[in-house]
Amino acid sequence: LNLIFLKMRMEIALSYSLLLFLSCECLCIHRTFEYKKSNRKSQRFKNIILNAESGKLKEKFEKITDLKGGVDPSRIAFSELKDEKSSRLFSNLEQDLGTKKFKRKSTSLLAAIALIGGTTVGAGILALPTATINYGTIPSSLLLISVWLYMCCTGLLIAEVNINIVCREGQPGIGLLALAEKTVGKLGARLAGLVYVFIHYALLIAYIAKGGSILSQFFGSSAILNWIGPISFTCLWGGIMTFCKDSSIQFVNNIMAALVVVSFLYLLLSVGSDVHPEYLLYNNWGGVIKAAPVMLVALVFHNVVPVIVTQLEGDVKKIRIAILGGSAAPLLMFLAWNTVVLGTISPSEVASDSNQIIDPLSLMTSNSDDLMTVVSIFSQTAIVTSFIGFVLGLMDFFTDLFSIKVGDTKAELPLYFLILLPSLLVAITNPTIFYGALDTAGAFGISILFGLLPAAMAWQQRYNENELVATLPLVPGGKYSLIFIVVVAIG
Repeated sequence: LNLIFLKMRMEIALSYSLLLFLSCECLCIHRTFEYKKSNRKSQRFKNIILNAESGKLKEKFEKITDLKGGVDPSRIAFSELKDEKSSRLFSNLEQDLGTKKFKRKSTSLLAAIALIGGTTVGAGILALPTATINYGTIPSSLLLISVWLYMCCTGLLIAEVNINIVCREGQPGIGLLALAEKTVGKLGARLAGLVYVFIHYALLIAYIAKGGSILSQFFGSSAILNWIGPISFTCLWGGIMTFCKDSSIQFVNNIMAALVVVSFLYLLLSVGSDVHPEYLLYNNWGGVIKAAPVMLVALVFHNVVPVIVTQLEGDVKKIRIAILGGSAAPLLMFLAWNTVVLGTISPSEVASDSNQIIDPLSLMTSNSDDLMTVVSIFSQTAIVTSFIGFVLGLMDFFTDLFSIKVGDTKAELPLYFLILLPSLLVAITNPTIFYGALDTAGAFGISILFGLLPAAMAWQQRYNENELVATLPLVPGGKYSLIFIVVVAIG
């Protein structure tokens, strides 16, 4: 009986153990199933959250993209331009004198680069060391490069607007003020015209004052004789422009431009050996931005951008090369000039906290009559080349304003007096106005006409979805870059 009871207890224990094992297995399976089920729910919940977050991120990204702005390639007017099968927008034609047939006029990228470079190099280089002398070579050089980049961007914006307007109108040779009227309206064009006149008169006053002061060195230093210099300068160069033919004026301008290059190279070679490396290490970062207006004047070339667009037949690649390459050469010239002049003058001679205007060229040439003569030649020729260009620019403006035909010398004669006499009177009453006039023209004129206006025209054109274009934006960054350009111009 004991054996039977023992066997029964063992069987019951075994059955109980088996039942307990099966219960545990069922519980594990159930928990595993519940875990997988909850894991699937959790994963689905995570997917919902991720999808919602990705949707929000996508929405934010789309908002950022919309704010940045872009131009839909489908707005390009011609498929050949879109597919880059053709690089030019139109062709310049000329008539063959022999066959009387029209043929395509050859284009010269090198000539376009030379035109940009020649327009950039002018009297602004004379005021550059005066603007930078208090701040040192490194700060002023970095600022000069930054201003150059800014001016390149605004120049490319003018080219972009010009190309697209030519495409829309079917007519090349559209000037800056006409571009303003066709993009920002008549009111914007009139305001741009006022700024245009202000810039030209301000710079003509500066050129007559400085050119006259150089000539006054040969007459003496009395107050009455100081008037003779500006009057002589205006009568000599203004008389040539008033009474000589266009070919003669072009010949004189070419001679002056050649003398600018020769005298500049001579100055670099002569003064380069006197540069002190320790002078170049002087840095004064505070207030260096005050030199920007003069740099804007020195680096301006924008008035000839429409001419470049016409010469290069709207070829975007060539226009970009002409603007960047043509302005880069004067930039290197200005950097070298700034370095040489500031490297020959001890910082101890300059009161960095003084508001007094210092002429570094006078300090540099104070101990050398020969060097003073070369600097005078360089200064006078640089001023004359700029003077000729700005007189012609103002003459074109007034002939368009008063509807005077080109070549009508009788009708143009009063315009020369209208241009030269007010400038001469102001220059006589304030012989030292050269630097102040350049600074004012850069701060209030160049920044508006060649900074704010190009950005406004590009904005109006890019984001008008109903208007066809010939090129995508030449300046990257969309609305961000345009807003930055406007802020800098206003600031």
